[in-house]
Amino acid sequence: MFSKDLFREMELLRREIDDVFRGSAGRRMFDSVFMPGIGQRGYPLINLHNDEDNLYVETLLPGVDPSELEMTVQQNTLTISGERHKAETPEKVVWHRRERGAGKFLRTVELPLDVKTDEVRAEYKDGLLRVTLPKAEAAKPTRVAIEAS
Repeated sequence: MFSKDLFREMELLRREIDDVFRGSAGRRMFDSVFMPGIGQRGYPLINLHNDEDNLYVETLLPGVDPSELEMTVQQNTLTISGERHKAETPEKVVWHRRERGAGKFLRTVELPLDVKTDEVRAEYKDGLLRVTLPKAEAAKPTRVAIEAS
């Protein structure tokens, strides 16, 4: 008897194989195969939200040296790239579980609004990259007076 989880895993594998042959989203071929969990959702994981004045991106990057991160903003696209190095381990070790990936990564996110690219700010602290992207004036709501006749 097969469980629903097995079918879900098979579907995820099928999608990942399809992505490899399509050259999915600018990633190098087979990156997701060697970095567990990455093929299902994209890496690094992000949160994206906005208020009246800014868009905010929060990106989980534990164990990544901030000097090895690169971020670009072009029109309405944010790209974050970098590398997470393998943790040093003794030579004669028996692994029971090894889920933390290592290697180069690239994540490109389409922003829902135009932003002021020259005013973007980023801060990295405790494995979390916080990016503040001020909205372009055209993206901000404009109040329109309604005349009664």
